[in-house]
Amino acid sequence: MLSGKLTLCSMRSPSVVKFSPQKPLKIFTFRNRGLHPPGRPRIFAFNADDRKKRHNVLLSATIDARRLGTRRELISITPKATRGGGNSVSELDDNVRKLLQAILWIAEGVYIIWLFLLPYAPGDPVWAISSETINSLIGLSLNFFFILPLLNSVGIHLIEAPVLHPMSEGLFNFVIAWTFMFAPLLYTDKMRDRYKGSLDVLWGFQMFLTNTFLIPYMAIRLNEAGGGYTPKKTSELGSIMTKGAPIVGLIGGLACLLSVLWALYGRGDGNFGDLPERWEFLLGYLGSERLAYAFIWDICLYIIFQPWLIGENLQNIQKDKVAVVNFLRFVPVVGLVAYCLCLNAEIET
Repeated sequence: MLSGKLTLCSMRSPSVVKFSPQKPLKIFTFRNRGLHPPGRPRIFAFNADDRKKRHNVLLSATIDARRLGTRRELISITPKATRGGGNSVSELDDNVRKLLQAILWIAEGVYIIWLFLLPYAPGDPVWAISSETINSLIGLSLNFFFILPLLNSVGIHLIEAPVLHPMSEGLFNFVIAWTFMFAPLLYTDKMRDRYKGSLDVLWGFQMFLTNTFLIPYMAIRLNEAGGGYTPKKTSELGSIMTKGAPIVGLIGGLACLLSVLWALYGRGDGNFGDLPERWEFLLGYLGSERLAYAFIWDICLYIIFQPWLIGENLQNIQKDKVAVVNFLRFVPVVGLVAYCLCLNAEIET
């Protein structure tokens, strides 16, 4: 049976109401001062099953308190604790954590098997890759961030840039530039110490194989925090990427913007067609090349991982910029640029 206590606190004398299923109804009001021993609280005790009597007693106590010029300041009802019930918040969080980990590991398996091994996706799997695809990949790598094409365009021809379709160059550099900006975010991630490997190696391989290495990191960082662990010392590369985060953000952001412009208007004298023709090439490129098809997967996963990681590391942002970064983190690329530009320079890494 539910038992409870109602306390009426006034400026002069407190009144306490106790519900008891055993004792008969006894009423002491403020008027019956002769029945109330001095120095003790006034008590109303009655059978808890009698709702009508309980209501009358509470109403009488309220009226008497008002007539005496007192003011009711607090009403507190303390129900008796019940046993059983649902899971605690920590247990629910733990279940969500395990579920997310399972989803991420499954995603990693699907990513590798579907994009690298099975022959059903567009293009060639790794074990049957063609020489044409290899040559295209080498050419795209040489045109990294459009350095060679831009040097050639101003008359510097130390190395001739491979001539590829600007749509393929734009897509490649867009994904690589976005990956480049993940470095400051990874090195300042509050849960990075749960990953026992080298972040330098992780980010280095991510630059080449993107989500092949980022998905496992996202799963491992959800491991339970071990008690008494010592945070790892930040590497020299990590310090450079963290302290130079604004520069990383500017370079990556400009490279992404240039990638889009290059895809639409680059190599205008190379007979690559107008916008409709370039769009038609892009659709055919995505449907025939495994590398291009994989980049679409990478973009979709980055759209998920970027706001996830930034949202859990807003404490690293300058205090007056937190609201802006929290809003922009959902905008692809832009949110990561904002994180790099607004990263607190005094953060401990």
